[in-house]
Amino acid sequence: MQQLPDDPMILFSTINMKLRDYYPSLDALCDDMAVDKGQLTAKLASAGFEYNPAQNKFW
Repeated sequence: MQQLPDDPMILFSTINMKLRDYYPSLDALCDDMAVDKGQLTAKLASAGFEYNPAQNKFW
């Protein structure tokens, strides 16, 4: 994953901050940052997080 932390907890925090401040959806973030959505969600799922599209954040 380009330009993103490897540690799942720091990744969780970083992605949620970017979703809150810059992107209206996970798709928009992945498209803009050229990040594979499947890899990102799998990495965060391995740490127990899942994406909530209604709230536009992982929890």
